[in-house]
Amino acid sequence: MEKATFAGGCFWCMVTPFEELPGIEGIVSGYMGGQIDNPTYEEVKTGTTGHLEVVQITYDPSLFSYERLLELYWIQTDPTDDGGQFQDRGPQYAPAIFYHTEEQRIAAEASRDVLAASGRFTAPIVTKITPATTFFEAEEYHQDYHKKNPKHYKEDRAISGRDTFIEENWTETV
Repeated sequence: MEKATFAGGCFWCMVTPFEELPGIEGIVSGYMGGQIDNPTYEEVKTGTTGHLEVVQITYDPSLFSYERLLELYWIQTDPTDDGGQFQDRGPQYAPAIFYHTEEQRIAAEASRDVLAASGRFTAPIVTKITPATTFFEAEEYHQDYHKKNPKHYKEDRAISGRDTFIEENWTETV
């Protein structure tokens, strides 16, 4: 098994695109990239700890490649917006790919370069590609939030602007 870690705004919305796919063994919401140990949601959401909300995916690369994970990742985000994602604003919601191996770094940079060259977006691709640091699991109530609180999750996602952006910018690849 290997790990992939992605930041794409609210971690609740970053779980569902990856779940129930062959080779995906688990998805955990959490925090990465900050300056303090064991941050809480209340601390991270202030935007002052340096952490980003992330999902960490455990996967079997023989069944689901990292390159395919990257393809799914890109279409969940606005890669031109480093001020947050959709309604979630602040550095804790910026898009980022945290690589765990040199091979992941190379694959992430190559996928970013292909996206940039595609002409899909007129603004530059600003998603950071950075080494993975310590992963801190988010509080239990954030895990599988969409299953525990489906009504609130659907309402929040609907008003976030994420689905509208995906439909307008990624429809042919979804």
